Amino acid sequence: MSKRDLKKYISELNKEQLEEQIIELYDKFIPVKTYYNFVFNPNENNLLKDAKLKISNEYFPQRAKRPKMRRSVAQKFIKHFIQLGVDSYVIAEIMLYNIEIAQILSAERPIGNELFYKSMFTSFNQAVSFLIEKAILNEFESRVVAIKNKTIAQNWINAFEFNAVVERFNY
Repeated sequence: MSKRDLKKYISELNKEQLEEQIIELYDKFIPVKTYYNFVFNPNENNLLKDAKLKISNEYFPQRAKRPKMRRSVAQKFIKHFIQLGVDSYVIAEIMLYNIEIAQILSAERPIGNELFYKSMFTSFNQAVSFLIEKAILNEFESRVVAIKNKTIAQNWINAFEFNAVVERFNY
């Protein structure tokens, strides 16, 4: 069904029928329920706090002995926040937090997994692109540079790539 057909169908419904359909969608589909819960109670601080807790648990688990270090956990939150229409600053905060918490773990113990460094660079590159796209790079520039500096200080195998990204927006 095209958007045009949907608009035509909706325009033919009376108010009660439309209300019934929206309530049915709310009851039937979790993403619809999540969306409406956010729209009517947009508590971004709680969303951010919950996301940070779950991301930090990937690197510093409370129950398990070894960190899982899954980038996908943060990516799910980022995607979810974008779908909900969360403020760009909150999304940027999560993007950078994911890298910063990984760097804290990296400072405590060496990480021999090359994929870890590659995935952190991918996250960094996406974060910088997002910041540029949303025109909020100036507000987060000091954190971006600090992340780059830590990659150099911790001798990450791809520190030169982080440096290249930062140099790209400095000139």
